[in-house]
Amino acid sequence: MKYFKHLSDKVADALHEIFFQNRQADKTIEFYFKNHKKWGKRDRHFFAENIYGVVRWWNQLVVLANASDLSPLEQCHRVLAAHLVVQGLPLPEWYETFFTPEDVLSRKNKLTQPHLIHAIPQWLEDLGAEELSTEWSPTMTALNQTAKVVLRTNTEKTTPEELQNLLAQENIQTDRPNAILYPEALVFRERANVFRTQAFEKGLFEVQDASSQRVAHALAPQPGERIIDACAGAGGKSLHMAALMKSKGRIISMDIYESKLQELKKRARRAGTSLIEPRVIEGTKTIKRLDESCDALLLDVPCSGLGVLKRNPDSKWKLSLEKIQTLRETQQHILSSYTRMVKPKGRCVYATCSVLPSENQHQVQTFLKNNPTWTLVHEEIILPQKFGFDGFYLARLQKT
Repeated sequence: MKYFKHLSDKVADALHEIFFQNRQADKTIEFYFKNHKKWGKRDRHFFAENIYGVVRWWNQLVVLANASDLSPLEQCHRVLAAHLVVQGLPLPEWYETFFTPEDVLSRKNKLTQPHLIHAIPQWLEDLGAEELSTEWSPTMTALNQTAKVVLRTNTEKTTPEELQNLLAQENIQTDRPNAILYPEALVFRERANVFRTQAFEKGLFEVQDASSQRVAHALAPQPGERIIDACAGAGGKSLHMAALMKSKGRIISMDIYESKLQELKKRARRAGTSLIEPRVIEGTKTIKRLDESCDALLLDVPCSGLGVLKRNPDSKWKLSLEKIQTLRETQQHILSSYTRMVKPKGRCVYATCSVLPSENQHQVQTFLKNNPTWTLVHEEIILPQKFGFDGFYLARLQKT
């Protein structure tokens, strides 16, 4: 394999920004791609794959590279070199003085500490083991794998079979997972740039993990209903619900960030739906004005994101126990105060992309204890090792 020193230097520079300047991995990669337009497909692949690979295994690689006492930039170079060795690739000549491949592999074989084997902070290893017991180790093993690219077919415009054929014409091969659990999903056999396809330009699909697609089906929005998506973000689940409602009814998609709702407007135009009304949450008055106004409420609440570490591996290094505690308080506040927007006999789905019971079923149990007019109808605990997709949780609640 042929290496280029300038490219490995750029990888190390980007890692320095991610770990020592608190930049997000995906935004950093996007920035470098925009500023190096002459990079070819192979260069871009090498850059992105090694960034994500190192970010995923950072603390383990620091030990394997014996790099903990080095300056930040030198540490990044050594960790990248160790990553290449672990991947079974030869060391480039400018890294040969760091160590021998045998040294790195010997250290790897001697690892015994679970937080290094799983490549997570010690505090997170302790928390996960406490909450998930014997399920924690297989959960982390699954979350350290590369994420699959999953599409959600826009059934307002096409069918999964038709979309599959259209993508095949552009040399993109896909498979259908369990059609009962994921009726609109297609999974890529190999990674490809989906955003350059004609099918994307026509609004025939959105990129959305299969576990995430379970959420809208749990809420089961019906044509003609009034739905509120109260933590909509950029609106992936709002768009899914709009397709399920067959262009009949209304969806109020709410968020505290107007920029995310602007992105939703673009996606809604491409999808060809007019059901969605974006609305910024400006305070408690926004919620009070919608008192008992919706048939169904979706609460895809802010969470630790531990179920989607495959896609966002850098988030585990930016989390803290204090931040998770703050998130738990936010989750309970949203669940307790936003449910006032549901009509009598209405329903609500509480969802997270976390695997921790303290963010999931424990939150629902606390809410039900304090709100006897609500009952639990359905619950799904989706661990990533079960079906190979993201970790998720969802609970469907019914109001009397």
